[in-house]
Amino acid sequence: MHVHRFERLWLVGALTLIVLFIGTVTYGAVGAGYGMVDATGGEVDQTNPTASDNFREPGVYNGSEPNHYDVYIEAVQFAFVPGTSEPIRLPANSTVTFHVTSGDVVHGFEVVGTNINTMAVPGQVATVTVEFDEPGEYGLVCNEYCGSGHHTMEGSLDVVPPAEFNESEVN
Repeated sequence: MHVHRFERLWLVGALTLIVLFIGTVTYGAVGAGYGMVDATGGEVDQTNPTASDNFREPGVYNGSEPNHYDVYIEAVQFAFVPGTSEPIRLPANSTVTFHVTSGDVVHGFEVVGTNINTMAVPGQVATVTVEFDEPGEYGLVCNEYCGSGHHTMEGSLDVVPPAEFNESEVN
């Protein structure tokens, strides 16, 4: 069987693209260190999330280790508590675990400029840990349509130099 030279080139090119695609997907799933948010956050009472054992009053708390902070955020139509009315302040060179839940409908929780992106589901707690090495200002946005005021649902996160961070801001 004779295969024309150009058909052979297209066949090799198509197979190369398929192998590259599979390699890219494999690297993204295994090699880059990203993982799916799992059910380790647990469930909360949807009517009163702060009454649950695994979700505190929204705010910033000292973690179990030095330079580790836990941030509890409740997403409600159309705000992040804390984060919308006043920025969440954290020190640079720290590890932060976000515990995010929703009190009403499905929301998104994205910290712009980072790889933090999860869903805030009513009755569930999404837990995401990240390290902030450099000071900066980050936006918080809801990236899941949550109602007529969705476009106004935003907040901010300020990562400040350690010398400017006041431990009294932590619960």
